[in-house]
Amino acid sequence: MIRSMTGYGRAQGTANGKDILVEIRSVNNRYYDFTARIPRMYGYLEEKLKSFLQGGISRGKVEVSVLISNNEVKDEQIEINRFIAKGYIDALRGANEELNLADDLSLSHLIKLPDVFNVKKIIEDEELVWSSVKIFAEEALDKFIKMRETEGEKMKADILERIDLVWRMVESVERRSPETVQNYRNKLFARLKEVLSDNNIDEQRILFEAAVFAEKIAVDEETVRLKSHMQQFKALMESKEPVGRKLDFLVQEMNREANTIGSKSQDIEITKLVVDIKSEIEKIREQIQNIE
Repeated sequence: MIRSMTGYGRAQGTANGKDILVEIRSVNNRYYDFTARIPRMYGYLEEKLKSFLQGGISRGKVEVSVLISNNEVKDEQIEINRFIAKGYIDALRGANEELNLADDLSLSHLIKLPDVFNVKKIIEDEELVWSSVKIFAEEALDKFIKMRETEGEKMKADILERIDLVWRMVESVERRSPETVQNYRNKLFARLKEVLSDNNIDEQRILFEAAVFAEKIAVDEETVRLKSHMQQFKALMESKEPVGRKLDFLVQEMNREANTIGSKSQDIEITKLVVDIKSEIEKIREQIQNIE
């Protein structure tokens, strides 16, 4: 299954008293590059998310955003520091007796005194939080992968159409190449005879040298290898595994063979075909850069 490296997935809902939002987005990258935006108090989720998503994403610059808010459960707890409160009460009432003051001490006075109340952060169960976040991470990942697959199918159709076009152009080169090689051999032989007509040189030797030189411009081996690369390319396009890097390598090899054909050819029509072949290969290469 061909997948694009560009994707987006989003999921949100409530689990275990928490409102949770998970977003996953990615763009092209040679490797799996993960970054996350997570509330500081839930920083421990980053490595868990990185490992979890890597099971479904092999390449791409992946950014995950997680928002968590408590819906039912409070994340802070207020407690009375009874020891300090009692100390204040004892000290104030002792002062009342010594100074013969009225005892008008009330709760409203007490709560204004420092350190009477402690605000404590409630320590949450990390595994419970992760299990809640994972529910929506899975949903977001499913949507993310489906988007990648949808984009990948469009890219696959375009690439295969271009591969078929290159194949037809290579066949045109193959049909024309023997004729051009023979024509070049005949012209070279005629020219050598003309140049060397006054010298005592073996005609068979001239013919042999012309044939050897003409063979140097033959492109049979290159067209065979180029078609072989295209066959491998089409087979990889049907693979269920990520094949972006392998396809990239094959495109480089296809371009190498096309360059060799262009440099060896002495025929203007083949040269034009090579220019068109290289143009299509470059368009394929650009598409491959976005395949996982």
